[in-house]
Amino acid sequence: MQLLLALAAGSAPADSHTVTSKGGVVVSVSPPATDVGVDILKRGGNAVDAAVAVGFAEAVTWPEAGNIGGGGFMLVYPGGDKEPVVFDYRETAPAAATKDMFAGGANFQSAKTAGVPGTVRGFELAHKRLGKLPWKDVVTPAVTLAADGFPVSDGLAKRLNGVLDDKKTTNAEFRRVFGKADKWKAGDVLKQPDLSKTLTAIAENGSAGFYTGDVAAKIAAEVTASGGLITPDDLKKYAAKERKPVVGTYRGFDVIGPPPPSSGGITLLMTLNMLERHEVKKHPWGSPETTHLVAEAMRRAFCERAKHLGDPDFVKIPDHLTTKEHAKKLFADFDPTKATPSAKLAPEIEVKDGGTDTTHYGVVDKDGMAVSNTYTLENAFGCRVVVRGAGFILNNEMTDFNTRPGVTTTAGGIGTDPNLIAPGKRMLSSMCPTIVAKDGKAVLVTGSPGGRTIINTVLGIVVNTVDYGADARSAVDAPRLHMQWFPDKITLEDRPGFEELKKALTAKGHTIAKAKQGDGHTIHIDPKTGVRTGAADKRLDGKAGGE
Repeated sequence: MQLLLALAAGSAPADSHTVTSKGGVVVSVSPPATDVGVDILKRGGNAVDAAVAVGFAEAVTWPEAGNIGGGGFMLVYPGGDKEPVVFDYRETAPAAATKDMFAGGANFQSAKTAGVPGTVRGFELAHKRLGKLPWKDVVTPAVTLAADGFPVSDGLAKRLNGVLDDKKTTNAEFRRVFGKADKWKAGDVLKQPDLSKTLTAIAENGSAGFYTGDVAAKIAAEVTASGGLITPDDLKKYAAKERKPVVGTYRGFDVIGPPPPSSGGITLLMTLNMLERHEVKKHPWGSPETTHLVAEAMRRAFCERAKHLGDPDFVKIPDHLTTKEHAKKLFADFDPTKATPSAKLAPEIEVKDGGTDTTHYGVVDKDGMAVSNTYTLENAFGCRVVVRGAGFILNNEMTDFNTRPGVTTTAGGIGTDPNLIAPGKRMLSSMCPTIVAKDGKAVLVTGSPGGRTIINTVLGIVVNTVDYGADARSAVDAPRLHMQWFPDKITLEDRPGFEELKKALTAKGHTIAKAKQGDGHTIHIDPKTGVRTGAADKRLDGKAGGE
């Protein structure tokens, strides 16, 4: 049964999505942002400088997810004997938030769904801790992009037209900032003068230029006018956090990911620990045998995610989750011939019958420092509310809490206690910026957008690289799968032989659906030669650039 995507050992032909360099490399969804990052590296900046610059640039060039109105996680691997670190700049619930505030349902296009933004404080903390160039130097490229404008791609033009055509997009300022007399088309220039002013305030005053003063007043005014909860005091009190990453091993490699309130690192390691007990490469990637094995591990890891994970400042996270012993227990009932019904995995959780958009980028500098950064507004274009006079979009991250206490559904809604809303609490995330290392050197820098699919997209890239020896291009291009406990189904990307694979998996008791997964921009570093290969995912726009 010939079902797999061939995972060639050679390098893919060079194009704007693939680059090979012995110097620094940047991969991101936005070509102008990639160019900004490469320029920072050429000017002597390190990976953190470039990552901050890319993040601010994407706030201009990738408005659906690049942001200063949202939050995320930055994983930094300095290399050598220096410890890796995660900068947690996840949004927090406003002080006025309550556990039951969305129990009757949430309007995703409402400022009430906006959490307190964390990106600016997170970038500032990372830069103060590990950056090299002056702060103003890494923010100014974004100021220029916003003021002078940039040519939109065909993909961005279509997405802007789509959100503007949607009658649910009612915020007048959103339509003023991103609207156009006719339709957007590739090559049109998007200028954002208000955003340029906001970025100038950040460049000149650091995070104080965002969380206090004129910009903070505009945020509070917009939120109040739009029915939200964020106050000037919420903004003033927001703090990014420096956390220790979760670290595990997989077949002799160190795997490093973000800790809670991201579920990404722990869930990824639980899945890898289960797979490590099996010879994954015995069967091709995309075969019924491997797909069944991987999906069953995913099923169990996501069940544990629902049981235990939330903001560690509010919830005690069990220490044993990422141990090899726990993985052995979780996978003890694995049957290679049939699927395990999801409802059997957590009988203590009452289960009733019953779209997100993020972006990821990676940087490696000439000295080997690596940065994996994922940040988001939650849904595409967040809550579709633009702060009047400030030019940026607010997130709708409050919907990442378990918004219906006690209600876990077969459709995928989770109502368990660890991730219920509380004032000042960070909502659980699936973001999974990941670095794989060997002997003190990064060998793989990866991550993805896509809600809960993020973790499993990263898993596929890691497994294809480690188990199958795939190069960066092949690992990123390989067809993906996703299983998240509930809904009790496997989603597969389209591929040659899809119907044959579906038939084989259905015979094992799986329900199969077809769906795309997020773009997994990746950098691979050859441990012998030091050559870096950047592979921007072709599923969206994107560019890989190198010094």
